[in-house]
Amino acid sequence: MRRREFIGLVAGTAWPLVARAQPVQRIRRLGMLTPLPAHHPDARHRHGAFLEALRELGWKEGDNLQIEARWSPGDAALTGKQAAELATLKPDVILATGGAGTAAILQATRSVPVVFVIVPDPVGSGFVDSLADPGGNATGFMMFEYDLSAKWLELLKQIAPTVTRAAVLRDPSLTVGIGQFAVIQSVARSAGIDVKAINLRDAAEIESSVAAFAGAPNGGLILTASALSAVHRDLIISLAAKYRLPATYQERSYVAAGGLVSYGSNFPDQYRRAAGYVDRILKGEKPGALPVQAPTKYELVINLKTAKTLGLNVAPTLLARADEVIE
Repeated sequence: MRRREFIGLVAGTAWPLVARAQPVQRIRRLGMLTPLPAHHPDARHRHGAFLEALRELGWKEGDNLQIEARWSPGDAALTGKQAAELATLKPDVILATGGAGTAAILQATRSVPVVFVIVPDPVGSGFVDSLADPGGNATGFMMFEYDLSAKWLELLKQIAPTVTRAAVLRDPSLTVGIGQFAVIQSVARSAGIDVKAINLRDAAEIESSVAAFAGAPNGGLILTASALSAVHRDLIISLAAKYRLPATYQERSYVAAGGLVSYGSNFPDQYRRAAGYVDRILKGEKPGALPVQAPTKYELVINLKTAKTLGLNVAPTLLARADEVIE
């Protein structure tokens, strides 16, 4: 073969190889801030749902996605420090959990896109301008509007009609903790229930406060929503059982762990839906143009075994309304 023909043959086979070469996909960075310990069962379940939904959308950690996760046991100072760390890393988007996590992230950055989950009243908290048109750098999924808190008091009276006193466990350091208690307090008199606030600061304070409250008859508990509620979940459920106090909760996992009854949104579903927003932002959409989404459904879950242990006969009408009955 002549030299000129050989060179032409090599050149002719090389060009198709160049034409078929694909550009290397840039690895995107996702920050995650969760005011719960990494080993908490609720956190593992919710984040598992989120990561599975991301994989279904084509995002795989270690392949085209790098994740920077931060966890804390509901400690406000640590959560703030971790939010600042994530903001400094300048990820492509940050997933923030709860009112405490979202507030910390938005204090640390107003430029990095943020998707939040399980946030009560994001407009009232100042996270977005409106639900339909968030503006700014944040959007996401709200947990409920404050008036849902009144349902927990009504539910406590329905499942335990003899209750005339309710201890409301709340985090007083958060706007959402104050807001939830205010709504419950506003409807308490019409329901014939006297309410008392118990602060969710540390385990010892919770134990002593619940023990003191249980010293008088006809009492019940209402656990409001916060990171500290989840951190102290098992303790509160055990105290309710120990002192035979009917208790209402805001999410199914509390009832699955032995709590009496819950009414609220499906948190793992919020994480799955949040993956869709993260996907859209990574593909170029702006968070401020994505509307904040409210829960599509609230679930009523009753633990019949716990009710029987407390000597409660749950009304058939209430059982018929339940989305799930755990026996």
